[in-house]
Amino acid sequence: MTRARSNSSTSKFILILGSLAAIAVIAGVLYQAQSATDEGLEYQQIPEQIAQSVSEQPAVPEALIPEPSAQPTAVAKPSAANTITPPRLPSLDDSDQFIRERLLTTKHRDELKTWLNTDDLVRRFASYLDGMARGVILSKIIPLTGPEGRFTTHRDGEIIWLNAGNYERYNSTVAVLTSLDMKSMAQMFHFIRPLLESAFAEMGYRPRQMDGIILQAIENILDTPIIVERIELAQDSVTYKFADKELEALLPLQKQLLRTGPESTQRIQQQALALKEALLNP
Repeated sequence: MTRARSNSSTSKFILILGSLAAIAVIAGVLYQAQSATDEGLEYQQIPEQIAQSVSEQPAVPEALIPEPSAQPTAVAKPSAANTITPPRLPSLDDSDQFIRERLLTTKHRDELKTWLNTDDLVRRFASYLDGMARGVILSKIIPLTGPEGRFTTHRDGEIIWLNAGNYERYNSTVAVLTSLDMKSMAQMFHFIRPLLESAFAEMGYRPRQMDGIILQAIENILDTPIIVERIELAQDSVTYKFADKELEALLPLQKQLLRTGPESTQRIQQQALALKEALLNP
C-alpha cells in the first residue's frame, strides 16, 4: 500500500510539472505572436530566451586574451608629464562616469555620446557581448542609433526583393562603429578588465569564459557572408524573411549585418578583425 501511494504522488508531481511546462510554452508562443509587427525584417525586440536544461544549453566558449607586456594607460587624457600614471579603477557601481570620460577621449563621432548616455555601462557592455556571442543583438541594452526611414521592398512578378536603398538606413550606426580606433578599444579593455570580470562574474562567467565570449562575438561577425547580389525575400504573414534558407538560418546578428548591405558589412568586419588582432597581440 505504501508503494501505491508513492507512485500516485509521483504521478501527480510529474503531471503538475508537465502542466507548468505546457503553460510556459503556450505563454511564450502567445508573447511572440503578440510582438509581431509589420516592420518587415526589422528586429524591434529580441524574444525572451526560454529556459532549457543545462544539458541542452550550448557550452560557454573559453579562451585566453593575453595581457599586454606593459601596463596599459587606459586611453588616458593627454598629460604634460612624460610618464602617464594610470588612474585607479572605481568600483563597478561607480564606474559610469569614469568609463564615459575615457571612451570619449578616443576618436569618435558625436552619436557615441548618445550611446553612452545611460547607466551601468560596464554591465551593459557585458550583457551586449554575451548576446552577440549567442548571435543576437540586445538593442534595449545599449541604445544604438536606429535605422532611418522605413523598410521597403519591390516586386518583380511573384518575386519580392529587398530594396538596396534600405542599406543607407544604417549609415549612421555604421559610421559610429567604424570611427572607433580598435587599438584604443583593446587598450581600454585591458585597463578596465577587472570591472568587466566583475560584471561577467555576476552573470556566472569565469574570466576565461569572458574571453571566450568576447572572441566568439567577434567570430560571429567575421563569419557573416558578404552578399553582393540582390536578396530575395519571402513574406510570412505581415513579416518578411530571407527566401534563401541558408541566409534565413543565419544568426539574428548576422542577418542584421546583411541588412546593412555588403559594403557596410565588410567595413564592420574590418573593424572586428582589427579588434581581434589588437586583443590577441597586445
